[in-house]
Amino acid sequence: MSYTAPVKDMLFDIEHLARIEQIAQMPGFEEAGLETAQAVLEECARFNEGVVAPLNVEGDRNPSSWNAGEVRTTPGFSQAYKQYAEGGWQGLQHPVDFGGQGLPKTIGAACGEMLNSANLSFALCPLLTDGAIDEPQPDGTYKVFGTKIFITYGEHDMADNIVHLVLARIPGAPEGVKGISLFVVPKFLVNADGSLGARNDVHCVSIEHKLGIKASPTAVLQYGDKGGATGFIVGEENRGLEYMFIMMNAARYAVGVQGIAVAERAYQKAVAYARDRVQSRPVDGSVAGPASIIHHPDVRRMLMTMRAYTEGCRAMASVAAAAYDASHHHPDAATRKQNQAFYEFLVPLVKGYSTEMSLEVTSLGVQVHGGMGFIEETGAAQYYRDAKILTIYEGTTAIQANDLVGRKTARDGGQTAQAIAAQIEKTEGELVKRDSVAARAVAKRLTAARKAFLDVVAFIAQQSKGSPNAVFAGSVPYLMLAGNLVSGWQLARSLLVAEDLLQKGQDAEFMRAKIATARFYADHILAKAPGMRDSIVEGADSVTALPLEAF
Repeated sequence: MSYTAPVKDMLFDIEHLARIEQIAQMPGFEEAGLETAQAVLEECARFNEGVVAPLNVEGDRNPSSWNAGEVRTTPGFSQAYKQYAEGGWQGLQHPVDFGGQGLPKTIGAACGEMLNSANLSFALCPLLTDGAIDEPQPDGTYKVFGTKIFITYGEHDMADNIVHLVLARIPGAPEGVKGISLFVVPKFLVNADGSLGARNDVHCVSIEHKLGIKASPTAVLQYGDKGGATGFIVGEENRGLEYMFIMMNAARYAVGVQGIAVAERAYQKAVAYARDRVQSRPVDGSVAGPASIIHHPDVRRMLMTMRAYTEGCRAMASVAAAAYDASHHHPDAATRKQNQAFYEFLVPLVKGYSTEMSLEVTSLGVQVHGGMGFIEETGAAQYYRDAKILTIYEGTTAIQANDLVGRKTARDGGQTAQAIAAQIEKTEGELVKRDSVAARAVAKRLTAARKAFLDVVAFIAQQSKGSPNAVFAGSVPYLMLAGNLVSGWQLARSLLVAEDLLQKGQDAEFMRAKIATARFYADHILAKAPGMRDSIVEGADSVTALPLEAF
């Protein structure tokens, strides 16, 4: 099945939730309004639908291969990557001074989703790496020795050179994380004129055989077999982890977008199958004989769950991207600081909640297909297998949850979380003023979820020092509750916009679908929040009740 980028839904979020026209008022983004966003997204959709997506199944069936230190990617990947680079997609949201297009993250995130929906393995190419390093040289370089595993695209045939970012300790550095520096270790050394020079002493000794993302070569790299790989220090000594965390936050956000992307692809495939697969008569008798399974209530429940999760997380990610843009470009320092706090709170939600939801959505995609979903040839299983890695790399869900509890909630006594809840309460107020059944139903669920969230925030703020085990026993459920709430909040905002635009006669079918999706999310997903609150606040003791030796 072909991929169709959800450009209309993305532009809805970018215009009405992320408010791109406000971003376009910020210094450096003057040309990046809605018109630009639409043009970029439409062109990005054409590229991914026509060039990248057709390689997805081929990559799963004919993955990357290793032979004598060389890695060959899936046929077609190298040519597609050349088009990707030449089209400027690599540098879409990077500074113009360094060859990028300087567009906001709000636009870049949507394009990133398309690329990952089209082909998750292909989209993984530019990721960071780390390693081990020692022995400073007279010319200021360093020699690298050791082995590093799990290096995504650590070796491939899609570019002339590969640059590895390596975290490492230099001689005499302080113990612990404060003694780690950051280095660049290229595959080929670069001459003064910019041409490629000698091969550096870093080699791929094997690639992993994985559950999913099979076309993406996960390399084992060996440094220093022939005297040491040359490395160049980045920034100041002993500040490497600080630098890397900037990149890690960007990567964690990007992995969350991957979750949204693979969920969208699984949803599209499930809908197409449900429309075509004929089985049984509808229980309401609306069709005299056997009908396509999309007529059956439980299939519609599964499809709506897939749709609501995906749209909710997309809206949350879009708003987070807008906060990132404002935190870097807004002229007012206080506004920058406020948006930075909001963005940093949302990063573990985008990463943790969106990737966990992708597992549920891709699993439902298999379920909609029934027995055929378990058969590789139908393609539904690939999305399920690919999605599993997303909850693991760039920090597992538990690591995201620990960050949310420790750095983002306990550290400031829950102030940032409470400020977000106050914004949500304002949306509730707008909903209850409406005369529509949908708006009031969503308001009821949103209020209950917000109160559940605040109870957990208070529990964390009060108990994190005295009862850390009790608090961290509920860290992942807290992350899931928070992600659920923020996604539901954004869909509630989308409902308000959709009702207004529907009254104006704009795109009635799309707006009604927005309202229906928001209502479903509130009734079936947001409604879980109070129960999650109970398990966190009242269920901590049972997590640690069983003695270790009894496992």
